[in-house]
Amino acid sequence: MAIRCYENVSEAVKKLIKIDTKKTSYVIGAVDEEMFLGHIYYGALLNDYHLAHTLRILEPPFIPSLHNRERASFLDSFPMEYPAHGLGDYREDCISIETKGGNTGLSLQFVSCKIYEGKPGLSGLPASFGGKDECTSVEILCRDSHTGLEAVLLYTAFEEADAITRSVRIVNGGEESLYLTKVYSACLDMDNEDFDVVSLHGSWARERQIQTVPVSRGKFCVESVRGESSHQDHPFIALMEKGAGDEHGKVYAMNFVYSGNFKATVQNDQFCQLRMTMGIHPEDFRWKLEPGQEFQAPEVVMVYSGEGTGNMTRTFHDFYRKHLIRSPYKNQKRPILINNWEATYFDFNTEKLLDIARQASALGIEMLVMDDGWFGNRFDDNRALGDWKVNEEKLPGGLKYLVDEVNKLGMKFGIWFEPEMISPDSDLYRAHPDWAIAIPGRAGSLSRNQYVLDLTRRDVLDYVYESVAGVLRSANVEYVKWDMNRQLTDLGSANLPAERMGELFHRYMLGVYELQERMLREFPKLLLENCSGGGARFDAGMLYYSPQIWCSDDTDAIERLKIQEGTAFVYPLSTMGAHVSDCPNHLLHRTVPFETRGHVALAGTFGYELDVTKISREEREMIPAQTAMYHKYNNLVREGDYYRIASYSENHYYDCYGVVSKDKKEALYTFVQVLNRPNVHSRKICFKGLAPDKKYRIEGEDGIYTGDILMKAGYLVQNLPGDFQSRLIHMTEVL
Repeated sequence: MAIRCYENVSEAVKKLIKIDTKKTSYVIGAVDEEMFLGHIYYGALLNDYHLAHTLRILEPPFIPSLHNRERASFLDSFPMEYPAHGLGDYREDCISIETKGGNTGLSLQFVSCKIYEGKPGLSGLPASFGGKDECTSVEILCRDSHTGLEAVLLYTAFEEADAITRSVRIVNGGEESLYLTKVYSACLDMDNEDFDVVSLHGSWARERQIQTVPVSRGKFCVESVRGESSHQDHPFIALMEKGAGDEHGKVYAMNFVYSGNFKATVQNDQFCQLRMTMGIHPEDFRWKLEPGQEFQAPEVVMVYSGEGTGNMTRTFHDFYRKHLIRSPYKNQKRPILINNWEATYFDFNTEKLLDIARQASALGIEMLVMDDGWFGNRFDDNRALGDWKVNEEKLPGGLKYLVDEVNKLGMKFGIWFEPEMISPDSDLYRAHPDWAIAIPGRAGSLSRNQYVLDLTRRDVLDYVYESVAGVLRSANVEYVKWDMNRQLTDLGSANLPAERMGELFHRYMLGVYELQERMLREFPKLLLENCSGGGARFDAGMLYYSPQIWCSDDTDAIERLKIQEGTAFVYPLSTMGAHVSDCPNHLLHRTVPFETRGHVALAGTFGYELDVTKISREEREMIPAQTAMYHKYNNLVREGDYYRIASYSENHYYDCYGVVSKDKKEALYTFVQVLNRPNVHSRKICFKGLAPDKKYRIEGEDGIYTGDILMKAGYLVQNLPGDFQSRLIHMTEVL
């Protein structure tokens, strides 16, 4: 079994729980007569469990039973598994409360543990899953004897996937109501081994840029208080051994399976001990818990790699593909789509869309997606959100006529919604102004001239669902792009009493999850693509509902190199919405060759964001070759192992990445020369991921090379003529 519990390992360690995966071990101990729950070890797989000596409990300040005079000092230095607030541990804590009397102190002691095969779901939340033959779970019950509060720590070991998940369920076992003011999902205490901390930062149109900085004294923090995981920071953090790289060094990573406010910290304390934490952001969080009630915190996925960030990346990719994404499309080729947004914006009608569809179909494109502007009085982005009725001035004959005509061309049909929003200029707002999130008596803050619907309300949830579902029932809609174009502020709900207003952020997120879950239950074959101003809600939580997410509103192929690199740092290529866009690019006014745009979009779900009726004949004639390219390589891109080889964000000249089949028989590498340079030699590229003893032929060339040669001695890529040029390097095993 992957999880074992050992009794009385030493005089001080009364219980020891060892969690093993294929390559890692995670060890927890209950210490002293008071059963303090401490973290002992996380790292490379251990064959033994005698680790009590690593806890430093036989040196000052000692454990309380030996030296109660320094209890606070013990609590402030002991490596806590789930640290609580207010009784001596001054470091970043994981849980804090407020009692009826205004007190905040909490001390959680080990009570019991339960080990079983498989993994339970988390009520109302996205979470990883696995069968009894794939994973083993342990629930550790801890209790505060003073308040009766219980924390049930859930760990699941996915043995073959080499990942561990963590979450916590809080139960008010006392006789009085209390408030949770902070509930994190995971904590990791360890010595500082001269680590760097890796995170993903950005902004709108610059999402998920990789950042590496040294761990210094104090706290490093990534966070969002925007009501979503956000463009600006990402719910991912990792500690990386100094000098580690893609293929070597120790990495400890956490990724939050949640789409709302989050906080992740790394704290370096006075003893050069590190504490890494992750969970719901405590700002504006205050959850009332009546006696007997529970609060379920979201899940954190933890990955340890002793082989650098490359192995970390591939572990996350495999784990999410197998144990998080549920869609029937997860193991299927996605239809090549064309979206009309950059082609028409709001200026379209049935005939214009059919004109695009006719030409797109003839070129091998498989789906037409109708974007914003099809409903209510929506002639620009200042009105009509919430009025989800087909505008028959634009679409004579209604949605069904349009969809049927598109289907006759052999194409699927998809549609855009922004269901979480409401425009002040809308029939819905005029009828229900109290449905918008707002502070009573205060003028609401607009963003994109829209408000956010209060999804904490049952009447709002039901209206939104029936509005969306009614449209989907009316025609053969096979794809939905679910958008969200502003973040939350002005926190106020007409539905929540004053003592529960601190629950709004989280209840809102639970509402979003409920809506998408209901939609997928009624329409199980639907392909859902989440979007939020581009990539502001590209996170593991959303992947539970949609197998792909719009990566960024920045569709420029060169900017996408950085965005897709950062996204692929954690998430599979098959999850990234990526399109060939119009040029000059509508955001940057940059012109990139059509071929390069296709090569970059290939590292994603692949589609088009342009007016196929207006592009040049030369570009139009290239589309059949690009769609054929997608069909040729997509299985490899979707299922293969991803390798970073050269990073444009680091060298500022060129980019190179690749995917290799699991059996090492096939590989595809993409080389993008961003900037040409005068008087340069060819570039030597050392590939990764090949089998050293296999022989490979590069498509279009006569030579045969061993994997060993290609990875160690390298391959010469000739300088390409001009900026923004690219090349695909496809190789297959020679038997």
